[in-house]
Amino acid sequence: MICIEVNNQKETEALAKKLASRLKSGDILCLTGDLGAGKTTFTKALGAGLGVKEDISSPTFTLVQEYEGNFPVYHFDVYRINHPGEFNDLGAEEYFYSEGISIVEWANLVEDYLPDSHLWIEIKWLDTEKRRICLTAKGDFDDTLLKELAEG
Repeated sequence: MICIEVNNQKETEALAKKLASRLKSGDILCLTGDLGAGKTTFTKALGAGLGVKEDISSPTFTLVQEYEGNFPVYHFDVYRINHPGEFNDLGAEEYFYSEGISIVEWANLVEDYLPDSHLWIEIKWLDTEKRRICLTAKGDFDDTLLKELAEG
């Protein structure tokens, strides 16, 4: 696990774009943190770093949005899910085992349905602008990118 403190939204976006440049086909990113901590901001910057031209927004009613970039990008926002099983009913597994990059906001709500290998990203409030972003490689997720991120 590595934790990186960011001082503002610009630094959060820079970190997300740097991470995006190191992702590969099939990677799964799981974001968690309090409401308003910056999960969607991080996701938007990840998308931009992955070549997505559209503005990524929270898929409030559909729960998953698909975008085209350097890879297909699948953005799940499960905040309003009624039961974790709904996530499975979306066909999440098909997205996870595709050539795309999957990003799951509020991943803690569907943790039992996530593949063993993923990158867990927790965003914590420090104050109105500052955040601590902790990244943990789970399962077989390649953690060499964490070392690269930590080195700056």
